[in-house]
Amino acid sequence: MSDPAQVLRDFKPSKEFFVGIDSDGCVFDSMEIKHKECFTPMFVKHFHLQAVSKFAREVWDFVNLYSKTRGANRFPALVRALNLLRERPEVRTRGIAVPSTTVLEEWLARETKLGNATLAAEVKGGNEGLTQIKVWSDAVNRAIEDIVHGVPPFPLFKESLTKINTRADAMVISQTPADALAREWTEHGIDYGVQVIAGQEMGTKTEHLKFAAVGKYAPSKILMIGDAPGDQKAAKLNGVLFYPIVPGREEVSWQRFHNEALDRFFLGTYAGHYENELIREFDGSLPEDPHWK
Repeated sequence: MSDPAQVLRDFKPSKEFFVGIDSDGCVFDSMEIKHKECFTPMFVKHFHLQAVSKFAREVWDFVNLYSKTRGANRFPALVRALNLLRERPEVRTRGIAVPSTTVLEEWLARETKLGNATLAAEVKGGNEGLTQIKVWSDAVNRAIEDIVHGVPPFPLFKESLTKINTRADAMVISQTPADALAREWTEHGIDYGVQVIAGQEMGTKTEHLKFAAVGKYAPSKILMIGDAPGDQKAAKLNGVLFYPIVPGREEVSWQRFHNEALDRFFLGTYAGHYENELIREFDGSLPEDPHWK
């Protein structure tokens, strides 16, 4: 099987700067609709959590929207959600059996390209313990395709992309499946502004940045834009710059990027105090632990 990430390794710079851009919750205000209308109902349905649906919804939303794991790949997020749910006293007292995550965690420990294709291959290869995970994941994808339409990019994103393109190569760096990314970027006519759309099939965000940009551009000329701690981590692990789109303050974040931060990045005055202040604000916007603990 050919390696989907090869396109990133083969990527050649055409400009002096590189900007990696996350998609869900960063470019599109799609996190709430995707999780609350697609992921959460399928989480309740396929893991038989109807008797504790109130708590299941609360846990799923905390893990994926309102905490430090916001924007994580769906499979590690599923592990965290099931484990948090299992610990809740309200779930224990109702005697509900929350499914084990052992088989899923074993797969996560040895697979880096956490996508539907690798999951399907694993199930086809005889790992029946992941069958229910695949059923859930496929159902989520169908729900997203059915429900998530007409969600435009945040104000000033298109103008920012035009400005990015004047001096930088741009790439989508996401843990969303590639077909969903292509559908959304094409629907809103912004796919022209990026050279590659990298989804979960091409590996982690850290790998995306490493393969596509590190060693090809000066570290001070590589910027990752994202709305989740995972985006910041990917930038940090690669020794490159990070610009946060702060959850709940997305419009203000894009305004600041368009009017100020991008110019600083191109001028070489972004790193240091300016970036640190932005990251401090971002870090304070999402808690580590749930309020019910």
